[in-house]
Amino acid sequence: MRRLSIDQPVRIVRVGNDFVRRFAPALAFIACLAADPATEAQTSPACPTGLMHRDEAASGTLLLKTTTAGCYLGAPRVAADIAVDVSGPVARTKVTQRFENPADGWVEGVYVFPLPEGGAVDTLRMKIGKRFIEGEIKERQEARQIYEKAKMDGKKASLVEEDRPNVFTNQVANIGPRETIVVQIEYQESLPFDRDRYRLRIPLVVAPRYNPQPSVILAGYHEGSEQFTVSDPVPDRNRLDSPVLRPEFGKTNPVSITVHLQAGFPLGDVQSGSHAISVVRDGDSGATVALKDGETPADRDFTLSFAPRPGAAPTVSLLKQAKDGSDYLLALVVPPAMNKDFAPKPRETIFVLDNSGSMAGESIRQAKASLLLALGRLKPADRFNVIRFDNTLTVLFPRTVDASPANLAAAKSYVNGLDAAGGTEMLPALLAALNDDTPEDTTHLRQVIFLTDGEVGNEAELFSAIAHKLGRTRLFTVGIGSAPNTYFMSGAARAGRGTYTYIGSTDEVAPRMAELFAKLERPVMTDLTASWTKAQPESWPNPLPDLYDGEPVVLTARTAGLRGELILSGKFEGEPWRMTLDLAQAQNADDIEKLWARDKIAALEDSRVLGVDATLIDHAVLDVALAHHLTSRLTSLVAVDVTPSRPLDTPLSTQQVALNLPAGWDFDKVFGGDVPAAREEHAEIPAGLLNQLVMRPGDADAVQPEDAKLVLPQGGTDSRLLMIVGGALLALALMLMRGKRTGVP
Repeated sequence: MRRLSIDQPVRIVRVGNDFVRRFAPALAFIACLAADPATEAQTSPACPTGLMHRDEAASGTLLLKTTTAGCYLGAPRVAADIAVDVSGPVARTKVTQRFENPADGWVEGVYVFPLPEGGAVDTLRMKIGKRFIEGEIKERQEARQIYEKAKMDGKKASLVEEDRPNVFTNQVANIGPRETIVVQIEYQESLPFDRDRYRLRIPLVVAPRYNPQPSVILAGYHEGSEQFTVSDPVPDRNRLDSPVLRPEFGKTNPVSITVHLQAGFPLGDVQSGSHAISVVRDGDSGATVALKDGETPADRDFTLSFAPRPGAAPTVSLLKQAKDGSDYLLALVVPPAMNKDFAPKPRETIFVLDNSGSMAGESIRQAKASLLLALGRLKPADRFNVIRFDNTLTVLFPRTVDASPANLAAAKSYVNGLDAAGGTEMLPALLAALNDDTPEDTTHLRQVIFLTDGEVGNEAELFSAIAHKLGRTRLFTVGIGSAPNTYFMSGAARAGRGTYTYIGSTDEVAPRMAELFAKLERPVMTDLTASWTKAQPESWPNPLPDLYDGEPVVLTARTAGLRGELILSGKFEGEPWRMTLDLAQAQNADDIEKLWARDKIAALEDSRVLGVDATLIDHAVLDVALAHHLTSRLTSLVAVDVTPSRPLDTPLSTQQVALNLPAGWDFDKVFGGDVPAAREEHAEIPAGLLNQLVMRPGDADAVQPEDAKLVLPQGGTDSRLLMIVGGALLALALMLMRGKRTGVP
């Protein structure tokens, strides 16, 4: 049987629906038997060394099937210690991961873990006994080859690869029986400052992602022959999949967190909205923060915020670093408070609510409460609409309506009745929200408020849609739940020229939404520019984004000598605004160079949606990442021990480390259970909406087959059962094709 590759033209063969209906139930039953551990024969009285029966496993152990019937291998476990040093607006974080092999065999551990999307990952160390082995930055393919050779040679090795700017995979080879290997990863980041508070966020778990299915596109037509290509919105979907521990089995992957805080100004309150913490003050501007319980399962993001003492808030932070003949600068400038008497324009607001399976439980309650608060803030002169989506889509009103009491009451009643189920088909909802019937309207500010956990794998496709369809709209994302995908949430807000708000618990709904309302209802600082009197730096972001109330100007720059002044200018409340900064006042700091390089890489990656040649982007990203020793899409960190440890005649098994389900998630809504049929109030996707999809480079002449329709898959994520059934159906379809060639070219 010929294997079909998704990047090659394929022929489409139709199989009759009656055939599928006749055989699919039987196939599903067979697949269920194949996938059900309860049907496996456990005839062996004892398992080979290193394996175990299911009833021999301790609570929380992930068991992996082996070729020996009824016998399983316990997967490696991971515990982590996280230490953060905060110095003003900059944080340096060290993540120490301990890989423990609970079995008697040799294993390779594979662990998918999150980091902040703005973190500059530059250090890898592997500890073997009392020795530390330093990792090197290499081009991704070269690093992979080095690691695979070391694994084959029986040497201990570690490979850290970036799958997304906020998702990494750490592979550790040749962990011996009952052995523990320690791996350290370090990264640098600048802390966001919003409404007089610095905010630190440490992601602790990668939530399961929903990956839209590949689509078929007609690539060429010749009489009697049609050729199609398959376009996959998530080409690396397999790298984002990790086993998830069922909640009833307990929690795994414990983590401890310590934050050493030196604010650089008189410190006010220090608080966490996610975990119970202890705070020990150290002088006027310092504190040590730790988890009150010592450690916690890695199942929700850790958040920390700290504020200056009233009256001590800094308006300017200038940090500098000299390295390798260049000078690097980090500037953070807080604009003046706006005039409270300013009368804002009426708004046209489109609310988009994600009610897919991953939002079940606490998340949907947070999202609905947030949306109801937002509806309550609308004024009679405003217009609005509500869109909800899972694997179906509803646009509540045919077009935006006035914020009258009757319309608002209807919308609130509709929102109160929503529940969470199904898949996360985000693109149709995003396109519906950005679809602007009156693009020339200047009487209203058009804003989209997107409430979701963002747990999708097709971020690049969504960013492209935003960049091409934004127009006059501004997109504001609201991250919901214990572990949202902040790479998507912050990237979508950046592409949509809006802001990102994170709500981690129900207690945070009111204060965080109040902060968002303050931005939505007040004017923006626009036309921001940075100019320099003597230096000629390369600075990022470029151009500077618009700023909302309470947001600072943040930029990084590289130049040959920090001389003269930095001049920031723009329009504020319709009037010119200007601030001049003396670069001689900048204070010395470490690793500003890393932040500049990370910002440049992010800017290069963002330029993909603007049509910049992908090859040029790849060359530039690779050059920056190698020069500044950073992981990226094209570079990885690899560390290899020089001494082999595993005998070459001893087998090595590869095991993925299980992750916790994010706190508040409903396992059955995400991974199984019956998905309700589309409810009567679910409207069809508006006609022609999918035709607004952004064409990819090279697809300019491609068209959809006349009979192609969007099929939105049910369920929260892909399932192994569906893969088995799909594979069996494909095999039978190809057998049928061979047996009935009549009329098929």
